[in-house]
Amino acid sequence: MLAYVTRRLLLLIPTFLGIIALNFFVIQSAPGGPVEQYMSRLEGADNVFMERIGGEAAETGTQGMDSEGLYKGNRGLSPEIMAEVRRMYGFDKPILDRFCLMLGNYLRFDFGNSFFKGRSVMQLLADSLPVSISLGLWSTLIIYLISIPLGIARAVRQGSRFDALTGTLVVIGDAIPGFLFAVLLIVLFAGGSYWNIFPLRGLVSPGFDELSLAGKIGDYFHHITLPLTALVIGGFATLTTLTRNSFLDEIHKQYTATALAKGLSLRQTLFRHVFRNAMLIVIAGFPSTFIHMFFTGSVLIEVIFSLNGLGLLGFEAAMTRDYPVMFATLYLFTLLGLLTRILSDITYSLVDPRITFEKRGVARG
Repeated sequence: MLAYVTRRLLLLIPTFLGIIALNFFVIQSAPGGPVEQYMSRLEGADNVFMERIGGEAAETGTQGMDSEGLYKGNRGLSPEIMAEVRRMYGFDKPILDRFCLMLGNYLRFDFGNSFFKGRSVMQLLADSLPVSISLGLWSTLIIYLISIPLGIARAVRQGSRFDALTGTLVVIGDAIPGFLFAVLLIVLFAGGSYWNIFPLRGLVSPGFDELSLAGKIGDYFHHITLPLTALVIGGFATLTTLTRNSFLDEIHKQYTATALAKGLSLRQTLFRHVFRNAMLIVIAGFPSTFIHMFFTGSVLIEVIFSLNGLGLLGFEAAMTRDYPVMFATLYLFTLLGLLTRILSDITYSLVDPRITFEKRGVARG
């Protein structure tokens, strides 16, 4: 086991570097970067940015300012100001130098400062991680706890009314976009037009720190109920169908008929023989499910319920070309995705001891 995990960790290094390098050079080569956005805002005389560039210009002799200290944005940017902006963002260096510098800093988990938020990237990540972790873990747990038993029940009752009814409900739930269901929940239960039962924004109340332990738990679940419901409502279809088809495939195999012929009940056959074989394909999909719920699946939900999570942070960074935040979120999710894939392989062996790391390692080369 140790040798296999060591090989996978060593393979993780070039894979990780390749992903980071590819994204870095593609994104850095794309037009409309932070320098261009900053200059366009300066040309529009945006007061939010005048103060910052004014301070920079004061250190360099107030280039680009008139006699009254006002920015001459509507008259165009001087070459000195343009060079200063590029220097502020580090674009005065060759792209290869920028990549090597970023990589060295990221290996020390030094993500620098945000271009536009005025805070360190580490602080932004620390503020956003609890929200994303809460949504990702709870939604994945709920989906698995419901989908697996439901998929098994549908497989055992194949062709019955229960199978048809639950299959229809699952498809309908999958067809409703999560953000649309979130709006519906707000209208019904968050003071939209009917009942004002659940809060509309945030994960905790303003006076959360003053509550007792029981009060904090209750307040937390009171806030997270609607976002979780909206997030998981469409997550059952794929996993439920996958579990159902996997169990049906195993039920129709010869070893199942043999076990039943030897006197084992259907329940004993399912959980002694069928379960561990059928669950392999379900477990294989866990990393992608978790990453989806942890990041991509929660972006719109975080926006609608005003939850400052990692998905919303990365999305906003991509829209504003805030490269330090973009690459920091990419760094974390790439690392998390590769590590959860290794964890998935380890879980394979726990479900089915017949799978050994040595054989898998040789097979993968």
